[in-house]
Amino acid sequence: MSAPTAATAAASGADRCVRAPLPVLGRDVTVPLVTGGEVAYAALDYAASAPALQRVWDDVAAYAPYYGSVHRGAGYLSQLSTDLFENARRTVAEFLGCRDGDQVVFTRSTTDSLNLLAAALPAGCEVLVFETEHHASLLPWRGARVTYLDAPRTPDEAVDALERALAGREPHGPALVCVTGASNVTGELWPVRELAAAAHAHGARIVLDAAQLAPHHPVSVTDLDVDWVAFSGHKLYAPFGSGVLAGRADWLREAEPYLAGGGASRTVSRRADGGVDVEWHDGAARHEAGSPNVIGAHAVASACKALTEEGFENLVARERHLIGKVRTGLAAVPGVRILSLFGDDAPRVGVISFVVEGWNSSHFAAALSAEYGIGVRDGLFCAHPLVRILLGGDPQAQGECGAPEAAPGEKSLNAVRVSFGAGTPDEHVERFVRATAELVAQGAQWDYRTQDGRCVPVV
Repeated sequence: MSAPTAATAAASGADRCVRAPLPVLGRDVTVPLVTGGEVAYAALDYAASAPALQRVWDDVAAYAPYYGSVHRGAGYLSQLSTDLFENARRTVAEFLGCRDGDQVVFTRSTTDSLNLLAAALPAGCEVLVFETEHHASLLPWRGARVTYLDAPRTPDEAVDALERALAGREPHGPALVCVTGASNVTGELWPVRELAAAAHAHGARIVLDAAQLAPHHPVSVTDLDVDWVAFSGHKLYAPFGSGVLAGRADWLREAEPYLAGGGASRTVSRRADGGVDVEWHDGAARHEAGSPNVIGAHAVASACKALTEEGFENLVARERHLIGKVRTGLAAVPGVRILSLFGDDAPRVGVISFVVEGWNSSHFAAALSAEYGIGVRDGLFCAHPLVRILLGGDPQAQGECGAPEAAPGEKSLNAVRVSFGAGTPDEHVERFVRATAELVAQGAQWDYRTQDGRCVPVV
């Protein structure tokens, strides 16, 4: 499914019949403005953490009085909580279109999931990863032999680059490809199915970072033919500290437990020499030591159900409508440049990064917040090499993640990111477009200064 151009999207008849946004928490929150008064907060930072769906919050609140320990309790609440936890695992498996024999492991986040997989790599495994990845999928492989692939400028170029790298690698041992589904900087969709086919043709496996894809598009392990998928609850409208790694069981079963402790162990006994013998579980419990985050898992399952019931066809159509509004609006503002790897017509989710001529992005984001009540993000978005490439900087330079200023000498090398999703009303993106146009045309109404590494209004 290709995304329309901005002009086409704005004119599309389908825009007039999109559904209302899904109810989320915080939609009635008001925030003060430095210029006086209050305004309803426009949360446009979904790519960092999406607000909780009202449905998720209600489901968590309904369960909370019945919360109990899982797997090892004989009491009614423990049994109920165990059923809830394992039902959540089955719900997530259905949401992801998992195959027979696949495992669903509950983690803390996408970052945690990919670090778990990194710890389970077989000896001698080579990892291939594009430099355009979020740090969660760029950095966990430091203990392995890693091949970093240059940033492609088209989806076909991405597939060709991976094909060449896989064909030329030596020795021919185990290999893993890690790729994002949707960029957290540009929102562009990556050719996951084609990359998976290339990996498998050369005997490699592939893990999909679906942190930005799963909240916006259907993700099927089976249809995409990926070996694993990782995502975070807090980006899927379930901000209760849970994530998921789902996919093939063999590497996980053969690896040492990610954490050693209760729940991961089947039996523990003392030896005559004073040591300890341990038999570990084979299933998902092997990597879920300790008391699991039952509420987090339940919240993720609730979000999966809510999105499935709403229907991704409806969600995608509405998001396309919002993307059209933002891109058309920004295109009309002089000096605004939208960042892109694959071009204006590339399919994308509701994540758009841009720079404004003459503005430091931190200053611009601070003015949006203080003067208009709009929450966006500025910086390098934990994807430093990619943002530097898009802005023409040195991808090898270092910078502080999330800081308004990058490394010394790169003070203007940052961007503004606006992101939205199933809970975003039209008014929020319309206010953002108006505010952007006003700031560019008239400048900020307030004075700002740097405090503790952030640009803040002078008070």
